[in-house]
Amino acid sequence: MSATGQGVGKASRTPRAERTRARLLEAAEQVFAQLGYHDASIVKITEAAGVGQGTFYLYFSGKLQIFDELVDDLNRRVRHAMSEASATGRDRIEAERLGFEAFFRFTAEHPALYRIIRQAEFVSPAALRRHYTRIVEGYAEGLRRAGAAGEIAEGIDPVVAAWALMGVGELVGMRWVLWDDTAAVPPPVFDEVMRFVRRALGALDVPRDGQGEPE
Repeated sequence: MSATGQGVGKASRTPRAERTRARLLEAAEQVFAQLGYHDASIVKITEAAGVGQGTFYLYFSGKLQIFDELVDDLNRRVRHAMSEASATGRDRIEAERLGFEAFFRFTAEHPALYRIIRQAEFVSPAALRRHYTRIVEGYAEGLRRAGAAGEIAEGIDPVVAAWALMGVGELVGMRWVLWDDTAAVPPPVFDEVMRFVRRALGALDVPRDGQGEPE
């Protein structure tokens, strides 16, 4: 079946089909991360997934489509990890700590996230923009609610703050998780990041125990 055939993307959404699709995305994550977009191929992806090329075209029209969907898949997973973790926070600062922890943990478990998103800047700029915009939308909404509840300083623009803090997390993760190939940001670094976040959000003077900075 050709990449432009009418059967493209017509695979049923049965549990078995979903497992096959997930296997292809997992294989694509490995191949794109190891070889880069231009050296990756559908043959290498299907070999890594253990399926035939004909099966590939039941789910994706070609290399660019699976790349775009991989970016979206990684985006969904990292957002889920962060939102699930931060939702248990008692206030915004605790939510920030839990969200940053979840992001760094996801980065350690999926180092391909950085490599693939970096490639998207040149391979698929729309996917790159979609990735960051979706993260910021949820982040900004959480900061907006925190502002209304008086948990962060008055007058903070939630959208600007979300973009700025997302940049902090991404670069810190790249430096201390990806480059050092570690499972976590070192505790002193993480604590310094959180001190920075508290100051940025104007929450330094709102300790939980009434004495000094929050734990």
